[in-house]
Amino acid sequence: MPPETTDLREEYTRFIGRKILFIAILAVLLILIAGIATSLGSANIPLIDTYAAIVDRFLPDYFNPSNLATNVVWNLRLPRILMGVFAGIGLAVAGSAMQGILRNPLASPYTLGIASAAGFGAALAILLGKGFVGGEYLVIANAFIFALLASVVIIGIARYKGARPETMILAGIAIMYFFSAMTSLLQYFGEADAVKEVVFWMLGDLDRSSWDTLGLVGIVLVCCIPLLILKSWDLNVMGAGDETAKSLGVQVEKVRILSMVLAALLTASIVCFTGTIGFIGLVSPHITRMAIGGDNRFLLPASGIVGAVLLVGADTIARNIIAPVILPVGIMTSFIGVPFFFYLIMRKRREYW
Repeated sequence: MPPETTDLREEYTRFIGRKILFIAILAVLLILIAGIATSLGSANIPLIDTYAAIVDRFLPDYFNPSNLATNVVWNLRLPRILMGVFAGIGLAVAGSAMQGILRNPLASPYTLGIASAAGFGAALAILLGKGFVGGEYLVIANAFIFALLASVVIIGIARYKGARPETMILAGIAIMYFFSAMTSLLQYFGEADAVKEVVFWMLGDLDRSSWDTLGLVGIVLVCCIPLLILKSWDLNVMGAGDETAKSLGVQVEKVRILSMVLAALLTASIVCFTGTIGFIGLVSPHITRMAIGGDNRFLLPASGIVGAVLLVGADTIARNIIAPVILPVGIMTSFIGVPFFFYLIMRKRREYW
């Protein structure tokens, strides 16, 4: 084998190794932050006892956590923390996929109107008691279905017009403004208590987390994210432009629509339980892209972990910064996201995109 080929192979191996190392470091950081988040609250639990309470459920013969630690961790805090992990992963992967298929750094589940549609569905259920299903899942089901309806409209328009990125972005912006206006109209005529509940829902929060809801969100994540990662090579090629991708055998319209459907499912399944948590799907892909580049084989999973770290960290701050008052996590993610985007604006170099 020529020495040039050997050098290139070694360089490529180091190149891939750095990306894998970055993902591994992120995973360790997520475990650490999740443990710290679980240990903090009205009753602080030592970090080692928190991990012991978690591991004891699977290896009961090796650890002896206190009953207090076990009950607080498993019944009160862990569902919330895991929902933060799942929501951060789902929103970040969805945002990263949308930015890739639309070749637009501002694309996200919220700028394309999916979250606005979910907010309208929730407002309709809260203010008027109207929805597709009744009972305790009225608000959740309404938010989920309207988020999917918005996605269907965007994808339908895209199919009619050829699935061009500009078409999908413009359709998403139109959907966002339409559902935002409809939600404002409902709030204008709604009763004060119901309007207050709608506003709180739209701020975004993890209070509605439970083991049942975790299972539902987890199923969607397990089904959608691997399919997006399988399409990562196609997404990489599409970054060079539609004509180039078509010349290399990529079915551009099918890949774009399939990726959009998967991203919409991820977003809808999360937003219906958490409300609208902004900036995670927008900021996480940018942070990851600056660190390891735009190869979607690594960008998608790494963005997911970055999103989980950001959301769990933001929720931990929101729960403890003015305790015992708990701020909605959506407020905290905005405080984190806005300065970051000012930083992006001030940067003179943009090679990461």
